[in-house]
Amino acid sequence: MHTHCLQQGVATGQVGFRGGGTRRSSSALQFRKQVRPCRTAGLTRCQAASTDTEQATPADTLLRNASSKAERFDGRAFRRTLGKSGRYIRNPINDKDSLALMESHGVGYSTTGLVAQMRESGNMWQFKDITVKLANAYGYCWGVERAVQMAYEARKAYPGQKLYVTNEIIHNPAVNQRLKEMDVEIIEDKTGSGKNFDPVQEGDVVILPAFGASVSEMRLLSDRKVQLVDTTCPWVSKVWNAVDSQSRKAHTSIIHGKYSHEETVATASFATTYLVVRDIAEAEYVANYIQNGGSKEEFLDKFKFSISAGFDPDTDLQRLGLANQTTMLRDETLKIGKLLEKTMMEKYGPAELKDRYMVMDTICDATQTRQSAVYELTASQDQPDKKVDMMLVVGGFNSSNTSHLQEIPELRGVPSFWVNSAACVDVESNKILHKTAHGEMKETSNWLPDGPLVIGVTSGASTPDRAVEDVLDKVFQIRDPSYTGTAPKLEPAIPPKPEE
Repeated sequence: MHTHCLQQGVATGQVGFRGGGTRRSSSALQFRKQVRPCRTAGLTRCQAASTDTEQATPADTLLRNASSKAERFDGRAFRRTLGKSGRYIRNPINDKDSLALMESHGVGYSTTGLVAQMRESGNMWQFKDITVKLANAYGYCWGVERAVQMAYEARKAYPGQKLYVTNEIIHNPAVNQRLKEMDVEIIEDKTGSGKNFDPVQEGDVVILPAFGASVSEMRLLSDRKVQLVDTTCPWVSKVWNAVDSQSRKAHTSIIHGKYSHEETVATASFATTYLVVRDIAEAEYVANYIQNGGSKEEFLDKFKFSISAGFDPDTDLQRLGLANQTTMLRDETLKIGKLLEKTMMEKYGPAELKDRYMVMDTICDATQTRQSAVYELTASQDQPDKKVDMMLVVGGFNSSNTSHLQEIPELRGVPSFWVNSAACVDVESNKILHKTAHGEMKETSNWLPDGPLVIGVTSGASTPDRAVEDVLDKVFQIRDPSYTGTAPKLEPAIPPKPEE
């Protein structure tokens, strides 16, 4: 049924360099089996993935040994100097040709397709006995759309030069494949020994992705005298500024995130001392250690891939600051913040709280609104006239924010199917290959039942509207094999105003 590519892959948890450059510790490399997307006849294939397994690599030891608390590199000041170099671009120019090409490639907002028409119909659509309810906030966020636009503009601005991007521009297989087809090379760690920057030479153009790049990568590229196109989302930069402020006040940054995620790797590189906690359970473990002490050896072993070099829980947990990976579950970040604040107040007293704990609001608005929209869509399951029978979640299988959108209906007991492209839906056999919020791949038969059906739909912040339209086309084809698509609008709709 599903045609998909099974390949052995490596996911990068931190940066290791070959071919020179400064090494700086961040977090550990993560090995895992994964499947990378491939395309046949212009379609992105359904990408399967297995359960993540995190472990250290030889590069991790080298990176940790290269870091020193005694000498702090000022990452914020360094970024400011890039702007004065004459080789640094950090804003889009709204080039009409690039925007038109994005529309043609289906990697922008829909202005004539099904999603555009749904926006003009109260985010609802009726096909036969299927009612589709589109979440009030879904899909491309401002930072992601901005990054893709800047990549397209860079390709047009430098037609004869070699273009690289230091990781996937965003976590969407179709968008990344389009860039490859435009001769933009993605620098990936395919062996677990670090990214190979050897081919990058002076005068080349290097794009930094939406979730940013580590300080060490930016320093290496600056030394190579390349033209940098920095598409880092301003919300991510806001988090960097938060951990930088925490470092300046000698606070340890507690980062709510996944230590191997590219954004968290970059964020950690702006901190002097940091600890990454994945969820409330890990935060509770840290809080208990602060309050009651414990085995330092056990603590260091538990967080061995998630801490800065030379981390000492007996001294480095006396002053804390909170930051987060922007794609994490908003409510959990808030819970962790309240837990840490309470812990420090109970440990040191209210009078010292201001000096012991600091927090800035670094929760991304786009992440928050998309999660809130799914909560709203699944909030009336006890009311037959308002409930949804199932959820469809569309987004890259390696997308953190999409995993949390999938997590919400799962926690509420609503059947939910997370797919990364229309190729995951088999029309003839009525089967769907989908992923759970916790990484398990499943194939479900007869997933689309007969009879009236209300389907809630959302998509991750890295998902273009076309991906949603392609998935819904498959759904409608299962119900009616003669369906050939929704006629486009004659008058293009105005794209939604994204969050800024």
